[in-house]
Amino acid sequence: MKPNKIPDKNSNRIKDPDDWVTGDEEMTGAQSSYLETLAEEAHEPVDPDLTKAEASKEIDRLQAKTGRGRKSSRPRNGAGRRK
Repeated sequence: MKPNKIPDKNSNRIKDPDDWVTGDEEMTGAQSSYLETLAEEAHEPVDPDLTKAEASKEIDRLQAKTGRGRKSSRPRNGAGRRK
């Protein structure tokens, strides 16, 4: 069994989008696609001109609103599928 690793608060793996070097670049295709999915579920419009950092923040906001991106507390069966 692998131990649960808690990321070091100084780790660069989890960085505030405002601190991203490329945060002011155009959002990626993956971000755009996922935003469209989340926005549709949340019944909200999507700004097509977001930067990478802005898109990341919007994804976080919409995930919280729709409940996506959260780990479920439902138990899993032996095959890793939800019961």
